[in-house]
Amino acid sequence: MRVDIIGRPNRPDDLTVFDSAVMPADPALLDRLRDGTATADLAAPPVVLPDFCHKNKSEMPSSIAVATRGSIRPTLTDAALNCGMALATLDIPKPAVAAVSDFYRRVRERFPNPPGWRFELSRKEVLRAAVEGADFAVERFGIDRADLDRVEEFGRLPVDELGGAVRARKELPWICVQLARLRFGTIGPSTHFLELQEVEEILEPEIAGRLGLHAGQVTMQYHNGGGVLTGQIGEMYARRKSASRMLRTEMALAKPLAHLRAGGLADARRRYETYFRAGCPSIPVDGDEGRRILLAQRLSMNYGFAYRLATYAMLRQFAREAFGARIRLVVDSPHNSVYEETVGGETAYVHRHNAARAWTPELMTGHPAFAETGQPLLVPGTNRTSSFICVPAPRAHRSLYTACHGTGSIISAFERDGRSGLDPYGRRTMNFGYSDADHQDVPQLDDKGVDEALGILSGNGLVRPVARLRPFAVLR
Repeated sequence: MRVDIIGRPNRPDDLTVFDSAVMPADPALLDRLRDGTATADLAAPPVVLPDFCHKNKSEMPSSIAVATRGSIRPTLTDAALNCGMALATLDIPKPAVAAVSDFYRRVRERFPNPPGWRFELSRKEVLRAAVEGADFAVERFGIDRADLDRVEEFGRLPVDELGGAVRARKELPWICVQLARLRFGTIGPSTHFLELQEVEEILEPEIAGRLGLHAGQVTMQYHNGGGVLTGQIGEMYARRKSASRMLRTEMALAKPLAHLRAGGLADARRRYETYFRAGCPSIPVDGDEGRRILLAQRLSMNYGFAYRLATYAMLRQFAREAFGARIRLVVDSPHNSVYEETVGGETAYVHRHNAARAWTPELMTGHPAFAETGQPLLVPGTNRTSSFICVPAPRAHRSLYTACHGTGSIISAFERDGRSGLDPYGRRTMNFGYSDADHQDVPQLDDKGVDEALGILSGNGLVRPVARLRPFAVLR
């Protein structure tokens, strides 16, 4: 395992790389990250974490953290902010196959794929979700307010200082709000999933107890996006690679009206260069335009928090109906975010792309749930391997308090080149899809890949693994 700090801070070719001799970071992707941050006003060397890979829909590689001074660069994270994961516990033993099938049937019926065109929210509720975040979800979906203690930032970033609800109504185009009324709280296929697990091994008993985890416990881990509005805002304030044909068509109308109708000719030219052309430069946060982009970012984050809590509310209902179980939220955390944080004693904007925030206890003094542990974070494997729940370790500052949000590329590489094989105990995962077909029992792999990724994180003092979670069913 190694940490390379190349050169000196505040030079664009400096990177802080967390990898290993077994899984070195791809040099071509390191160059891509250097090129993508070459003109950014960096507050610290960009951070590269395990699971460093590139998805075609993204401008930058996954598993990075980049801190800038005085500006935001949207392409340093995902186009749709607040894609994230959550973990909850169930108060029952491992359920029977029939009950598991019933649970996933309920989920598929409520959240089908393709999703359909049913309105979930009113226009007013869309705006409230974007402004109020988790507080809106508590009221709208009957969530226990104590659950918000387990949500990053309590699920709400402040917007009043940036114009609040009045400016949100002005800045969000009518068509965006109308389309955001659709599909509120889905799971979705592809990399998104809903997994049932057992706590297979407790590695830190005291911390596990504080988090409400014990051996043999059933857990529910899920990964979903931040909703329609987050993708719209992402394309509104940059020209992004990931936009669908439908979104491009929508933006052909909404984007010029939002950006070019207000202000003088100089403002229109500046906004055109910033938001309409490929390349996506940094956007200074000072002045009125800076407040505008900060407001858009926070509205997107708030909407994502509300969206994932709406998912949690429905999963809570289905767990009660299918299993007779009560569920309790352990943690909910985004892995695509832009936060105002302190780096090197000064304010910076930390962009995390497919990477989770890992705040240590000293950064969470007085927090009602995580003051003693720091904020828990999930380090998932795949539905064929273990996953882990971890807490930040004392040296997490070296990675800008960040850890990778998954280990899939390492697991795939291990399986592809024969370093990893089938699970020696012959365990299998019930794999459900979005059709009416019955599930398939998929053979699991050994944990060599996920253990390698975790070893890089823990060996460099970034995280401490608390519990190993073993999947037994998944919808994906």
